[in-house]
Amino acid sequence: MGMKIGQLGKATGTNVETIRYYERIGLLPQADRTGGNYRDYGPQDVERLTFIRHARGLGFEIADIRSLLDLSEQPDQDCGEADRIATGHLAAVERKISQLKKLQAELRRMISQCRGGQISDCRIMQALADHEQCETDHA
Repeated sequence: MGMKIGQLGKATGTNVETIRYYERIGLLPQADRTGGNYRDYGPQDVERLTFIRHARGLGFEIADIRSLLDLSEQPDQDCGEADRIATGHLAAVERKISQLKKLQAELRRMISQCRGGQISDCRIMQALADHEQCETDHA
């Protein structure tokens, strides 16, 4: 006998609702059912869910995780597709980092212009109300 959904959740640090969601969207196969109609998971489910959780933790999108899981089921296949997926994700992360640096600089600039006083004269509030006051395209 395998493990119930709560045990799988505990073994992988995954919320039970997240496990059900992954089953609904097909990232995890539908679990077998026990005589008492409980989901019954095995070691392969722990491995697969651990893979999914790690990939999600690294920020991979569901579609990419699905592709990577499909690749994992073909161990003799060339790993070029896995490389392409990871390289694409890295490029997206680097774009986000660049955008976050612009956002950081703009927030620092806004805060540095605050002279204190009343909200009606606050440079932060004025800048938030009018994007034209921003020096960078941080959006």
